[in-house]
Amino acid sequence: MYDKLEDLLIRFEEVLNELNEPTVAGNQARFQKLMKEQSDLQPIVTAYKEYRDCKETVEDSLSMLESESDEEMREMLKEELNTAKDRIEELEHELKILLLPKDPNDDKNVIVEIRAGAGGDEAALFAAEMYRLYVKYAEKNRWKVELVNADEIGIGGMKEVEFMITGQGAYSKLKYESGVHRVQRVPETESGGRIHTSTITVAVMPEVEDVEVEIDEKDIRIDVMRASGNGGQCVNTTDSAVRLTHYPTGIVVYSQTEKSQLQNKAKAFALLRAKLYDIEQQKQHDAEAELRRSQIGTGDRSEKIRTYNFPQGRVTDHRIKLTLYKLDSVMNGDIEELLDSLIAADQAAKLAKVNE
Repeated sequence: MYDKLEDLLIRFEEVLNELNEPTVAGNQARFQKLMKEQSDLQPIVTAYKEYRDCKETVEDSLSMLESESDEEMREMLKEELNTAKDRIEELEHELKILLLPKDPNDDKNVIVEIRAGAGGDEAALFAAEMYRLYVKYAEKNRWKVELVNADEIGIGGMKEVEFMITGQGAYSKLKYESGVHRVQRVPETESGGRIHTSTITVAVMPEVEDVEVEIDEKDIRIDVMRASGNGGQCVNTTDSAVRLTHYPTGIVVYSQTEKSQLQNKAKAFALLRAKLYDIEQQKQHDAEAELRRSQIGTGDRSEKIRTYNFPQGRVTDHRIKLTLYKLDSVMNGDIEELLDSLIAADQAAKLAKVNE
């Protein structure tokens, strides 16, 4: 591990030197690539430098203890020695996590798809609430949310909703949300006060570029039509909505939230690329079943990941057996504790796999 850290430290210095070269500033593509590499290496280098300083402190303290006779000074050196040793242990763990292979999609924007499952109108109402939850979470992180398509029902629910979230590290956080979410509560239409159980499915997909997923024009049918539902004055007056049908997979995507047909077409293609990329990711996950079992809820859309119990005011994540009694704040987008716990559990599982 330490040879690798030394190599990364050398590479970091090379990147800094290259960024200071006048010719690099004029090459935006090269400059952005180097800035990204510097940003990725910075936390590793910072932790490693502190680790080396602590090791040096330990060596110096031990050396001085051998020759020091003053008892008060010896106590100070011992305290300094113990503090440095404790910090070395923390830094070793931190560095192991920083050196874990990074998910190449972590820095990407995301496309989220929420679908109502079992439970009829109650499932559609919960799908709409979960959409608002993610919008509020994105706003807390100052991320941008763009609605792509929504199939709404009259009582304020959504049978299906697709939207894009643009922001640094969006996928690294939200990828753990993929799976089946279950709600337990008494519906407003339930006169007997019985608790009903409904489900929705959430799919979180990284936004992908044209170069990552090639789409043959011959495999696509493009239909334009008038938008329907809520959307302002332009709805039902122009053929701005776009529907794409991908013949090889049977995937159909629809975008109607923009006034311009061109903008809806761009959103529809972004959604289609994400879905095709997701299919390839699923194939890889299936081929690497053992790896997937060592990770926390990655990729299996049929996995029941979380239960939201309204009568008890609790939310339980079944993958890590975490229960929080703050359902109101969770539904208002306060999901940081859930996501941080999932990330920590995922890192622990990967570290255990590396140490086997």
